[in-house]
Amino acid sequence: MQRALDFAREGDATPGASPIGCVIVFEGKIVAEGHNEVGLRHDPTAHAEIVTIRRACEKLGRDDLRGATLYSTLQPCGMCTMASVWTSIGRVVYGAGRDHVHRMYFEDRHLDTMDFMRDAYRDDMALVGGVLKAECAALYYGPDDEPPREEQANT
Repeated sequence: MQRALDFAREGDATPGASPIGCVIVFEGKIVAEGHNEVGLRHDPTAHAEIVTIRRACEKLGRDDLRGATLYSTLQPCGMCTMASVWTSIGRVVYGAGRDHVHRMYFEDRHLDTMDFMRDAYRDDMALVGGVLKAECAALYYGPDDEPPREEQANT
C-alpha cells in the first residue's frame, strides 16, 4: 500500500492526473503500478486501477490475473470493481473507503460497489479495506469538506 501511496502522490503532482494510486502484485512481485490518468489521457476509463490492470495484463501477456493482489489508495468505483472481477484478481486491498472521503469520489448514493465483489460468481476473491486508511484518506476531500464545485464530478 505504501507504493500505491507513492503513486497517488505522483498523480497529485502530475497535471491532468489525480491522487489515486494502484499497485498489482503477482507471485510476490510488483508487476504494475499507476495513478489516475483521466485528465492526462482524456479518457474517463483511465482510473488508477484500470491503468494498472492494463499494464499488468500487458506485462504478463494474459488477461487473467488470478492470484494477483490489487492495492488501491481508495475503494474502487463500480467500473474498477467490475474490472477486478472480470480479470479474476484474487484479492483487492484498499485504503480509504467511501465513509472516509467526500461522496464525489463515488457514483451512487446508496450502492456500495464492494457488493459487486461479494455477489460475484466467485468464491476465490478476497477483499480487505482500511489499510493505511488515515494516510490514504488524507489525500482526498473528507466527508464534511466542501470541495470547489468544478472539482465535483459525481455530485
